[in-house]
Amino acid sequence: MHELSVCLALMKQVERVATDHGARRVERIVLRIGPLSGIEPALLRNAFPLAATGTVAEGAELEIETGPVRVRCTVCDQESEVPSNRLLCSHCGDFRTRVISGEEMLLQSLELDLPPGSEPVTKPEHPKEALPGPA
Repeated sequence: MHELSVCLALMKQVERVATDHGARRVERIVLRIGPLSGIEPALLRNAFPLAATGTVAEGAELEIETGPVRVRCTVCDQESEVPSNRLLCSHCGDFRTRVISGEEMLLQSLELDLPPGSEPVTKPEHPKEALPGPA
């Protein structure tokens, strides 16, 4: 089950961000997973508690958002939202498309428990971070 190794990599990123901000713990983690990422959200959800044990994210809520598959046609240069099993251009019907979203797994956001008196971070220091995909 490679979702466990993905969760372990996620915990490294989460702990780094929490440490950078002086957080006592992580309350909520929001991931965006594309349908073509090779990650099964249900398996990831099952692996999460095991990977989070003993970390600042132990007991955190894991929220998984799914994004659409979007392609750009190399013939008519239009973008389309398409089903993951039919990557045809919605405008001209051509099969020569390039996937522009739907393959990603991104750490979208974290909700941190900061110590009293610390100021919340208003400007993200870490842009959305891609997590390693399946090996």
